[in-house]
Amino acid sequence: MEKLNAMSIAKIDEIVARHKGKKGPVKLMLHDVQHELGYIPFDAMVKIADACGVSVANVYGVVTFYTQFTTEPKGKHVINICMGTACYVKGAQQLLDKMCEVCECKVNSTSDDGLFSIDATRCLGACGLAPVMIIDGKVHGNITDLSSMELLIYEMRAMEA
Repeated sequence: MEKLNAMSIAKIDEIVARHKGKKGPVKLMLHDVQHELGYIPFDAMVKIADACGVSVANVYGVVTFYTQFTTEPKGKHVINICMGTACYVKGAQQLLDKMCEVCECKVNSTSDDGLFSIDATRCLGACGLAPVMIIDGKVHGNITDLSSMELLIYEMRAMEA
């Protein structure tokens, strides 16, 4: 298990204190922790459980139920690729394979350099734009030219160098 630094622990404590006693605080706290740290470490789940008077298993159940939460740190750039029916039929698997190759990353993981995370998702709600992916919150649709997405990733990598 990863050891959190003092700044992360202080941030978690501040979030827990801010939401303690509110209605439905577990999800609010989890959302804020993920926003601040980029993921939800186990230590945060323990602090949230203690503050809310619920079991750690209960908090963990919320984290694993909602797909927006993650227990693993994400890369600097997060890529979500829709694998829903419309996107899949229009080539999402080829898109996913190409992005994994170019980012040097496996599906639902983070590249060794910490630059990219690739997540295969069930539906992004943009079936009319199939195939669809989201890079750092920006929607890219009707992706038929995989080389354009490959170029975009190379440009992002070059900007980080």
